[in-house]
Amino acid sequence: MLNLPSHAGYAMGWVLSLLGLASIVSYLLQYRHPERDYTELKKRISSWWWMIGILFICLAISTTTALILFAFISFLALKEFFSIVPLRLHDRRVVFLAYLAIPLQYYWVGIGWYGMFIIFIPVYVFLLLPMRMVLIGETKGFIQSAGIIHWASMLTVYCISHVAYLLILPVKNPQAGGVGLVIFILFMTELNDISQYIAGKLFGKHKIIPKVSPNKTWEGFIGGLLTISLLSTLVAPWLTPLNAWQGLGAGVLISCAGFIGDVVISSVKRDLAIKDSGTLIPGHGGILDRLDSLMYTAPLFFHYCYYLAY
Repeated sequence: MLNLPSHAGYAMGWVLSLLGLASIVSYLLQYRHPERDYTELKKRISSWWWMIGILFICLAISTTTALILFAFISFLALKEFFSIVPLRLHDRRVVFLAYLAIPLQYYWVGIGWYGMFIIFIPVYVFLLLPMRMVLIGETKGFIQSAGIIHWASMLTVYCISHVAYLLILPVKNPQAGGVGLVIFILFMTELNDISQYIAGKLFGKHKIIPKVSPNKTWEGFIGGLLTISLLSTLVAPWLTPLNAWQGLGAGVLISCAGFIGDVVISSVKRDLAIKDSGTLIPGHGGILDRLDSLMYTAPLFFHYCYYLAY
């Protein structure tokens, strides 16, 4: 069993308390307004209970268990990505190699081989996959398929694996440890999405990119940016090796990167003429709908933190 650092344990308690409060509010809303349909809200909260519960249990059991969980998340995300994009029938052997990269990438994480972790997918997988496509001998649609498979591997495997590597970094904040870093990036990313959504609903008037995401407004973006910058300034010294000023920088980085990740995946879905990337998570859509921001915030936060503290 992993001996959870005190601050990481407290953070878990706060998250579960907030989730409990959200459950109570949803039931009170249904009780006071029985004529309204809150099914979608209840599905979302129920899904959050499952997702957070599984995450916290895996983090509490051991680092290895948590790495297996993140590897499985990468597998589900890559599988979902391939299920929504057009691929050639000839590419099934290449897709198999992309899946094979998942256990290898997380093996490098598990043994703490930073050099291989950082170049395996951007260099070795990047060079190997087109060679396998060449050996198949089919050139029609080559560029499109190579771009899709490379991009999917980078987003769903390489970027997400940065969250897992936070668990392996040397401990610089003993009261938080690697678990604190993981909790910080995961929940700052999600809170950024929520705060941008709420600020946009309350104050949003000026749309940023209406053709891509009509609900995204400057007011929502700025509201999320201010909220996460403040929270990160306060929480970063508690859960990470960063000081308050560095935490402020992390908050700005997470908020901006999270927004970009959200609208990039929105562009993918609009190009494919789909609303959600899947139906895996009730009330939320597919796993890519939940990971869109994290795929951008995770590697940027990792290298920001690595540069300043390690």
